[in-house]
Amino acid sequence: MSASDKISAAGDKLKGNVKEGVGRATGDEEQVAEGKMDQAKGDLKSAGEKAKDSAKDVFDR
Repeated sequence: MSASDKISAAGDKLKGNVKEGVGRATGDEEQVAEGKMDQAKGDLKSAGEKAKDSAKDVFDR
């Protein structure tokens, strides 16, 4: 997983966490949902990059 991909995934997770927190504090359910979606996006990016790294390890042997 490249450094820029890690940063991108972490950024999505952080942005989602902040959105969700602000949404909960203000009672904005739409913002809470957007925050959860951003966090899921970050998780998917991380999983995809880990899968790519694993495939590289297998084929580099």
